[in-house]
Amino acid sequence: MNLSSGSSAASSSSPLSSYGWDEGFAESFVPYVGQGYVPGRIVRVDRGRVDVVVPDGDGIRTVLADTALVATSDPMRVPCTGDWAVIDLANGRGGDHVDGVVRALLPRRTAFVRSTSSKRSEGQVLATNIDTIVICVSLAEQLDLGRIERFLALAMSGSTGEGAVHRSALPWESGAQPLVVLTKADLAGDPAGVAHLVADTEGAAPGVQVLAVSAATGDGIDVLSAVLAGGASVLLGRSGAGKSTLANALVGAYVQDVQAIRDRDGKGRHTTTTRDLLVLPGGGVLIDTPGLRGVGMWDAEGGLARTFAEVEELAEQCRFPDCAHGAEPGCAVQEALQNGELTERRVESYRKLQRENQWIVAKTDARLRAERRREWKQKQALGRHMMERKRGRGM
Repeated sequence: MNLSSGSSAASSSSPLSSYGWDEGFAESFVPYVGQGYVPGRIVRVDRGRVDVVVPDGDGIRTVLADTALVATSDPMRVPCTGDWAVIDLANGRGGDHVDGVVRALLPRRTAFVRSTSSKRSEGQVLATNIDTIVICVSLAEQLDLGRIERFLALAMSGSTGEGAVHRSALPWESGAQPLVVLTKADLAGDPAGVAHLVADTEGAAPGVQVLAVSAATGDGIDVLSAVLAGGASVLLGRSGAGKSTLANALVGAYVQDVQAIRDRDGKGRHTTTTRDLLVLPGGGVLIDTPGLRGVGMWDAEGGLARTFAEVEELAEQCRFPDCAHGAEPGCAVQEALQNGELTERRVESYRKLQRENQWIVAKTDARLRAERRREWKQKQALGRHMMERKRGRGM
């Protein structure tokens, strides 16, 4: 692949185009042209090594690459499924079955980030360079609108990497379009019951497309395939949501293992243990992810404003700018609750997610301040040491 002839020609003729390679990524790779490196997309991450698809003549091949050269203590910059990387194939270690090394990561356009379960208030990147975030919710169990709102708040405020390019044609801050897919529709009763559940979900996801599908019967799969065709998508949801089964249906082959949910509580088991990038037959790629036990807020102020747009608009009409929407006089939110424009469940979900997001932001800010103080003290100590050495030489 001759990238030096121009990014447009390189992107259009590249065998990586089926994985999402385009002019923008080709431009990002220009500084590495002529150094013997090739671009590649990470399709799987496992313990410091990654599977990467790279060009091989007119085709592609998957190689195993080491990530030691880009290793970092910052979890937000760890190589992730979906990343485009600069691959050095000349320095592989045949004895370890390693074909090459990752020299650098190209700037991310989008990233879905959640708060980790650790006590260090850190973010975890689940997928990068995605166009559509597919939130999977199983209709085999009671519909949890609060969980859907949580996912949407994060999807609508997804983080981007340094130097990232936002897709301005899309309405969401992250550049990735959220989509709610209600899976296992065949287990939810008659069509009227499914339609009712879709309507309830649309109420919790204003402006977001909601689809009901069944991988078992094939209902809705064609529509979903058409929506996802040509772009990069990620499946997100809890264990038992049917993500791997849905991935198999979309790919048209048994590419992901699946397991039955537990009869006693309806919960699934973690069939998928890594985030895998798969090619869709209609064009585009799909990232299947392990089930998420918890999804913590991560700098989701913008996403909350979009997910709860009607609550935010009412809050601007309150008499007092710092209204807590409780017993204050002139509270437009309370008035909407009383006349039925808003439900108590919706407002309580808004308050809960706001409190959680404010807490994680404050905790993260405190951690960053502590890190800056530590770095400043280290620099001061180094400065004193160098001054003492200078004085010693002058004696």
